Amino acid sequence: MLRTPDPAPSVPPKAVLLDSGGVLMQPIGGRWNPRADFERTVLSRDPQITAEQFAQAIALGDRFMATAESTPDLDKYHAVMLEHLGIPASADLLAELVRPVPADVVLEIFDEVIDTLKTLQARGVRMAVVSDAWPNLPQLHADLGIHEFFEAYAISAVLGCRKPDPRMYRHASDALGLTPADCLFVDDSPELVAAALDLGYQARWMDRTGTRSQHPDSAALAPISSLTELIELFPDAP
Repeated sequence: MLRTPDPAPSVPPKAVLLDSGGVLMQPIGGRWNPRADFERTVLSRDPQITAEQFAQAIALGDRFMATAESTPDLDKYHAVMLEHLGIPASADLLAELVRPVPADVVLEIFDEVIDTLKTLQARGVRMAVVSDAWPNLPQLHADLGIHEFFEAYAISAVLGCRKPDPRMYRHASDALGLTPADCLFVDDSPELVAAALDLGYQARWMDRTGTRSQHPDSAALAPISSLTELIELFPDAP
């Protein structure tokens, strides 16, 4: 049974813990993994690979990710797909698949994010990120102009666990020196929001796609459709 959060708490939270993907940013083209240039890079080694073969390999990579205890090593993830495609996972190919590209080539920040983060920061709201991601997430955020807003990062590939493991949430709140009740967690996964509530955090479900009417516990998860809806939870700075 979910604990229904107070939609307008009498004592506002002191910090916001934000998921990254789906809350702060999204992949250009709609796919998180593998990176958007995966097919182009692999085709340079074997131009005969078909779209169906790529789809099968990516599905296999998805299953590999889903069954891992934490966000797996990126080279191992790529190697699983390359093996299915019959392409040797050579060191130079693995390096090419993760070669640096400008973040804004593959990622975009949602329109309201930067202005909202600026407003929250001006009101003294402390912020951290809790994300199932690889270790380069802070650098991606820096490239996209939002790293400066966050005091701490809880990243699955760094911590060796992923949400809903309590260590993910608590790493962020502990880093801020705050209790769970002092922190508002925001994620685009209703299951992960429910887990945060069970751990004593305030929480909101980021429902950008309008699926709340299909979820049986929608009211308990206090869905929002834009980050700007958080601003009303925090009074203006005196």
